[in-house]
Amino acid sequence: MGEEHDDHHRPTPADEQTRRVLRTSTMGILAFWLVVMGVLYFGMKTFMAPRGATVTSTGSLVIPRHSDGHFRVAGTVNGVPVNFMVDTGASLIAVTDAVAKKAGLTEGVPTTFRTANGERQGRVSPSQSVTVRNLEVAGLRVGTGYTGESDDDALLGQNFLRQFDVEIKRDSMVLNPR
Repeated sequence: MGEEHDDHHRPTPADEQTRRVLRTSTMGILAFWLVVMGVLYFGMKTFMAPRGATVTSTGSLVIPRHSDGHFRVAGTVNGVPVNFMVDTGASLIAVTDAVAKKAGLTEGVPTTFRTANGERQGRVSPSQSVTVRNLEVAGLRVGTGYTGESDDDALLGQNFLRQFDVEIKRDSMVLNPR
């Protein structure tokens, strides 16, 4: 019958050292990628934030074109801060459910919205006020159920825009009071 062979390999000190090196380098790589992802996240958050709109001496609001090609401006709906993206193809102002809740827009008529991304269920609610810098309009209808990139995103639609004379220039949109 010959010798019995032990098929189980016992780890040598070199094997243990290799495992430690692999474990340490894996943790280092993981930490590196976590740092890279954090920098990218905060960098994109800063990059996507609306740049400052300015008010001219005549009361016109100048909204600069954002680096993504859209016009973005900070504002409020019923006093709740939002980041508006101007959407000339939207009939109504639209907010996320989170903004709607904070702004007291919990009631409203159930509605199916037809958007560039398909149909979406939501509600149409009356607002008390919508403000963009120096421009305030009361009593506008607001669509709820918008899905933005963050909870405080909103669309600034035609029901707000048509209250002003709108000029679109190369890198800015100007809302002129009537």
